[in-house]
Amino acid sequence: MNSRERILGRVQRALADVPQDTTPYEQAVPREYLREHGDRSVEQTVDLLAENLADYRAIVHRTDREELPYLIMRLLAQRGPQYVLVPPGLPPEWMSAADATRVHDRAVSTPHELDKVESVVTGCAVAIAETGTIVLDGSPDQGRRRITLVPDHHICVVRVPAQVVSSVPQGLERLDPARPLTWISGPSATSDIELDRVEGVHGPRTLEVVLVSGE
Repeated sequence: MNSRERILGRVQRALADVPQDTTPYEQAVPREYLREHGDRSVEQTVDLLAENLADYRAIVHRTDREELPYLIMRLLAQRGPQYVLVPPGLPPEWMSAADATRVHDRAVSTPHELDKVESVVTGCAVAIAETGTIVLDGSPDQGRRRITLVPDHHICVVRVPAQVVSSVPQGLERLDPARPLTWISGPSATSDIELDRVEGVHGPRTLEVVLVSGE
């Protein structure tokens, strides 16, 4: 008797007194997941999003539609980028006060060219409060996935409350699985075996999320 036979024999003996169940696996395993955890108002959901984003070391800002261009101007001025990437469908008023030279998202741009760009400004598809996650789907105000992975600084604008949901199931309902989805929970980070955290390895070192009300 080999090891496989001994293990299977032990399993059979352990299950000897278990009644037969012919219920298909898809029906036997309950999948009644909670759609959200807790009953929160819109304001509480947005507060939870901000809290969890900050817990992941994202920098969270709050503003309104009128002040948004000036906030983006200040955030870029603090970083001092010479170039900033903008997706083709980014609302022009968002960048109306910024001074940095804009580089447009183009299919012919090489990774080397993108690496020279310090910052990128995008919108998002949805923001999930319970996990502190921003999801991009490649829509015109977000651009290609690579433009949010190569630059070191990402400013992501979230429309509040229109784009904020409480849970992952609610977020999935708004997303098209056929689109290139990028799920972002804080700045890019990894840890080695000694748990030394290093940021900016496979994405932006700095993530700034702007929650803009009135959208």
